[in-house]
Amino acid sequence: MQALGLDVLFKGQNFIRLLGGLGVALRISLIAVVISIPAGVLLGTLMTKKNPVIRGILRFYLEFMRIMPQMVLLFLVFFGSTRSLGLDLSGETSAVIVFSLWGTAEMSDLVRGAITSIPRHQYDAAAALCLSERQTYYYIIFPQALRRLLPLSINLITRMIKTTSLVLMIGVVEIIKVAQQIIEANRMSSPNAAFGVYLTVFMMYFLACFPISMLARFLEKRFYE
Repeated sequence: MQALGLDVLFKGQNFIRLLGGLGVALRISLIAVVISIPAGVLLGTLMTKKNPVIRGILRFYLEFMRIMPQMVLLFLVFFGSTRSLGLDLSGETSAVIVFSLWGTAEMSDLVRGAITSIPRHQYDAAAALCLSERQTYYYIIFPQALRRLLPLSINLITRMIKTTSLVLMIGVVEIIKVAQQIIEANRMSSPNAAFGVYLTVFMMYFLACFPISMLARFLEKRFYE
């Protein structure tokens, strides 16, 4: 166990600290998901409208969030808001803002794709039944789009959990930051600590994300086969 560097996990509260760091990462992801899913549904629906101004603005927002690396966005929000706007945002709050903006953009594109994949004759059938636009979306379009959307949106959650590892760059003490602290504190007594600690971090991320991935695969098979 010492050869693998796993012995440091049983020193003091090291393993508990890693669990706490994972909890921070999961908390950031959960809050961002709760914000980005309804916001993404709203923006994704607006992206299917024929208004060129709205579609242009939302397309620019989507492409900006896709092109800009999340780490740069974290720096802009955390450091930029403090110096330029005079705001005193914590690292965790900045992370929630960035991941909510990114998740909203990704979710809106998924919603747009799911809605536009509905065949045109579904809209024609709704018009033949004298349904209003709101009734058409509520009773016909959204139920079918949801079947296409659920597996993709669940995969987005796993991506968000893994990407939270970047928040250590703005001082958030999440699981990677805790792992670095443990390795540094045991560098002399346990030279192989890095392998054991990062292996444990890998297993924690795996145990957090694997059930979500399996749920996405189950829903995909259920809805598409």
